[in-house]
Amino acid sequence: MLLGLVPLLGLGVLLAFIVLNGAGVTRDDLPPVEDLTVERVALPTEYEMVVSVTNGGPDPVTVSQVNVNDALTGFRVESGNTIPSLGSTEIKVPYTWVEGEAYAITLITNTGTTFDAEVPLAALTPGFSGETFWRYALIGFYVGVVPVALGLLWFPFLRRLGTSGINFVLALTVGLLVFLVVDTLLEAGEVATQLPGAFSGIPLVILVSLLTLLGLLGTERLFRRGREEASRLSTSYRIALGIGLHNLGEGLAIGAAFALGETALGTFLVVGFTLHNITEGVGIAAPILREKPRLAHFAWLALLGGGPAILGTWIGGFAHSNLLSTLFLAVGAGAILQVIYEVTRILLKDSARTKAPALSGTNLGGLTAGIAIMYATALLVSV
Repeated sequence: MLLGLVPLLGLGVLLAFIVLNGAGVTRDDLPPVEDLTVERVALPTEYEMVVSVTNGGPDPVTVSQVNVNDALTGFRVESGNTIPSLGSTEIKVPYTWVEGEAYAITLITNTGTTFDAEVPLAALTPGFSGETFWRYALIGFYVGVVPVALGLLWFPFLRRLGTSGINFVLALTVGLLVFLVVDTLLEAGEVATQLPGAFSGIPLVILVSLLTLLGLLGTERLFRRGREEASRLSTSYRIALGIGLHNLGEGLAIGAAFALGETALGTFLVVGFTLHNITEGVGIAAPILREKPRLAHFAWLALLGGGPAILGTWIGGFAHSNLLSTLFLAVGAGAILQVIYEVTRILLKDSARTKAPALSGTNLGGLTAGIAIMYATALLVSV
């Protein structure tokens, strides 16, 4: 057993030597590699700007000057002006700003390298308070929970459909989820591009999504061991979880918009996402149209599918982090992919039982309708 550790110990020693000695090659004549990423600019008071930055480069970075609208101004960094590799800090700039004005901020290092940030529309950044906490919770509630619950109210009507109609709804669910997984991956990729290069944002999205998918599939295999198949109710819960993780990303966008003072954009996102999310309740209900679950299950499904929007609004409003946003969205994409697999299995099994073609006109029409509905409602957010 101990002999198996010898190669690993040798590898550790070799890697430590390379890191500490630079592989034996040093170039003192070259300037340091500087890579500062501005995470956020907050305006906590009328007399201060706070710039949150992360050093994504291999070398420490020393901020020596701060320029606001082409004028040098004072600043302070509690942890010191030098930011270590992969370190994060807040640069506090005493500055009397005017509400509604735009500001360009330039950070200048001791080597003369500049890094830019901007405040497109100056507005007070909401601080944490009980009132703001509950306001954000209310926004997340009627963006996430309410529309999902309204969509679940179609359950009695959908139950009246025949076999062909139920398969249409299942295929429609696959279409909804296909759109959601593409949308979630694109959102994750967009946020990932704002991460420091050291985090490898796009590969991080792909790998986390893939690991989430494989992890959920493996867990489902263990859960199903000893039974022929998982219940359709458990599939509905997994759909709700995948949609909930997607809605968490929507909450992040809404909370960040309000925190940055973009009230009009935040309100527009609330309206758009509310209309967009009402169709998600149909997708959650689709697998259980042949069952009679208790009423409590519908309450839990609505909370699981829409509740994460509340958490997302809190995170986006009070402690927005591009890294957390990327991870949440990537996990959501992986979860939705696993649900697409499960719902497709249900469709294929029903097709085999009725001896109907899996790619029938009904199923293809449902798939197309699901994608079209989500695309049409997404226009309300983007236009």
